[in-house]
Amino acid sequence: MKNIVFVVLALLLSACSAVSKQSQVSLPLLHGWHEGQEVRYITTDVSDQAVAKAKNANYAPRLRDAVPHYPKPPQMKTVLERVYAFPNQEQTWSVFASVPEPLGYESQNTHYSPLWLMYAVVWKDPSKATELTSEEAILTAEDQGLVTIERTDIVLNCPVIPFAG
Repeated sequence: MKNIVFVVLALLLSACSAVSKQSQVSLPLLHGWHEGQEVRYITTDVSDQAVAKAKNANYAPRLRDAVPHYPKPPQMKTVLERVYAFPNQEQTWSVFASVPEPLGYESQNTHYSPLWLMYAVVWKDPSKATELTSEEAILTAEDQGLVTIERTDIVLNCPVIPFAG
């Protein structure tokens, strides 16, 4: 009986990963930052329709169901991680709080999730804007009174992916 269950499970799992030679998808490869290093990711789904349109992604309003009720205790972990975006375009690359480490199937990072809660970073004086390439740099800029950070209710599905380079 155990062998039958194993075979059925293996068949079901292989059905999810089966790819025909004719099936291909083209997605924009986006660039971001994590701890000063360039990362690449794709955006597939967004809970906000305007952002989904701008990113050419699926509009998925139900992703908002992942947002916990605030205030939440700091020890309460959720499936959402922080991604920092710059709505006034002082910076085009987003900053991710975590990534798979190492990238790919051998990741040991238990904090990584491809679901992100967007935090908007706004420069108080845009003429003083510099490239911020890590969460630490963003939080330091906030402590120095250079930027404001606002939590939004926008959830994005943006897997960080391995790339050569």
